[in-house]
Amino acid sequence: MKVGIIGASGYTGGELLRILLLHPEVEIECATSRRFAGERISKVHKHLTGLTDAVFENPKPEKIAERCDFVFVAVPHGSAMHIVPELLDGGVRVVDLSADYRLPKEVFEEVYGIEHISPREAVFGLCELHPEVKDAQLCANPGCYPTGAVLAVAPLVAEGIVEKVVLDSKSGISGAGAEPSSATHYPNVSDNVSAYKLTTHRHTAEIKQELERLHPYVKTYFTPHVVPAIRGILTTAHVFLKETIDEETIHTFYREFYAEKHFIRILDTIPTLYGVRGSNFCDIGFEIEKNSDRVVVVSAIDNLMKGASGQAVQNMNIMCGFDEREGLWISPTAP
Repeated sequence: MKVGIIGASGYTGGELLRILLLHPEVEIECATSRRFAGERISKVHKHLTGLTDAVFENPKPEKIAERCDFVFVAVPHGSAMHIVPELLDGGVRVVDLSADYRLPKEVFEEVYGIEHISPREAVFGLCELHPEVKDAQLCANPGCYPTGAVLAVAPLVAEGIVEKVVLDSKSGISGAGAEPSSATHYPNVSDNVSAYKLTTHRHTAEIKQELERLHPYVKTYFTPHVVPAIRGILTTAHVFLKETIDEETIHTFYREFYAEKHFIRILDTIPTLYGVRGSNFCDIGFEIEKNSDRVVVVSAIDNLMKGASGQAVQNMNIMCGFDEREGLWISPTAP
């Protein structure tokens, strides 16, 4: 299958290239970058040296649609809406890694402050919760924070036993993208932990959308932090229950909810970023507070893999009828 990657010079584009170069079912037909058009891919993504001699291109979307069977769109929010419709009209199936198609039009415009000029029907690509991904023409790949947060608590919310959820997520700096800024400058990040957008982070809308789909009355609160790590998101979810439930019952909820979900690992210990780095796994563990209505659930993902490019390839696999593990069934890196 011939695959294109639009916006292939950033971190998520580099991860898509790394995965797909070794994927047995696909051939990378084209990788685009306006900034680096004509440059060798390996000059920008030096870790791919020796794996590809291809160069970045900058063709128009309709030309990409003529050459490709499947396209990943990895461009900034607000840009994908100018590209995706032309790909779909050209008969191509698409996974969009931006936020442009994750939310209803009116919610997107309120959250992002951008007029959505080309709304299309899309399936939210958290495939563990959305089996309809397999029939999607357009899959809206979830944000990294919502992936870790929603997967952490979905089994409990789906049972209707949750009063409210307080989500505290800590992300590695690669989540800010490859373009340098004061927020990613080494002296500002090293030996530091920064909370930001304490009550207004735009990923909150995705988290609420998905949890309220499972149960309409759950109250959800989310605050993100940046930590001095390159990869990963560790989410601590304080889940307040309507009733006291024993540990074995909660284990049963998780095991049954994620039965045969290959990339979800339910642990008897507390997940760590170290335990998922470089992989498409989401590790989940929990502890019940004694004499309390609180369960503390912790999830860990690699934000560039399960939080972005790995999940995008997982969705592609499902949409195209491949084994969803194809190209992704690798262990985390250690140490």
